[in-house]
Amino acid sequence: MNRTPLYERHIALGAKMVDFAGWTMPLYYSSIFEEVMAVRKSVGVFDVSHMGEIVVEGQETVDFVNFLVTNDFSSVPEGKAMYTVMCNEAGGIVDDLVVYKISREKAIMVVNAANIEKDYEWIKTHSKNFNVEVRNVSDETALVAFQGPKSQEALQRVVNVDLEGIGYYSFQWGRLDGESVLVSRTGYTGEDGFELMMNAESAARIWDTLVEIAGAVDGKPAGLGARDVCRLEASYLLYGQDMDESTNPFEVGLSWVVKMNKDFVGKEALLELKEKVERKLVALELSGRRIARKGYIVLKEGKEVGTITSGNFSPTLGKSIALALVSRCVKTGDRLEVAFPGKNVEAHVVKKPFYRGSVRREA
Repeated sequence: MNRTPLYERHIALGAKMVDFAGWTMPLYYSSIFEEVMAVRKSVGVFDVSHMGEIVVEGQETVDFVNFLVTNDFSSVPEGKAMYTVMCNEAGGIVDDLVVYKISREKAIMVVNAANIEKDYEWIKTHSKNFNVEVRNVSDETALVAFQGPKSQEALQRVVNVDLEGIGYYSFQWGRLDGESVLVSRTGYTGEDGFELMMNAESAARIWDTLVEIAGAVDGKPAGLGARDVCRLEASYLLYGQDMDESTNPFEVGLSWVVKMNKDFVGKEALLELKEKVERKLVALELSGRRIARKGYIVLKEGKEVGTITSGNFSPTLGKSIALALVSRCVKTGDRLEVAFPGKNVEAHVVKKPFYRGSVRREA
């Protein structure tokens, strides 16, 4: 089982550790409820070093990344990052990822932990016709998310870059505790916040500082449990739950990251699939407090119309919520049922997102 550079810190903080995607990770330190509330009201500090970092470097970096992903990397300025997906030739989603444009000749692709080896091989295979070098630097890189409405106020005390000058999905190189860090206004919790990328050797020292400054504004370290609740409340998708290679971007509401005015892997298939999308991802609010698990059947007037992809109880909203991949016939406001073991539970289709937090939307 893999460990991040912060494993010893999690043990020292008394975290409940679990196996996740081949990694031993903190599920929570105090409780998922308390940690979600810290993110919503102050700051949560997450170890996300299990994510993968793959560097593409060379004269044709922009052309290669643009060919590999569905979004338009050529239009992204240096110093900005872009959310996108990679698709296979059949239009299925290989992974969703964030790509940082360091320069015209260097990019960093941040991929999901469970997909690191698959993605690395996929990227290397497709790089053969381009003048680029591809390196998997995941083992030597650490990533910490500092998320919440008080994140800028707290982080500005210890980092030497002007955080107000970092726009949404932008980044700057800076220093924290004398160590080099890439500071980006990105994250996956539905709140304003930052992600800090650093060398693995620097991670423990920087983590200690981040936990300390978070505590000064009533924030706290937060584990995978809070991260999953926060991303679901914000209706952000999780690879392996809400999408995988059996789904295409149109079905799961990611048509906005597909740019048909350029060539990319899977374009021909997606051009055909766009005209015959039969499923869509919807948001459900359930009666009661029970949690709908992935794979539970969704019914409309007694007829099966889809399945749950993600579900949890939302501490912020005080409701049981879920995402479901269902037939296109399902509309917002529809009354559905979710088939729990032994009993059906009423659910209603609502607009996404369930919760809209402090995320900055300016460019």
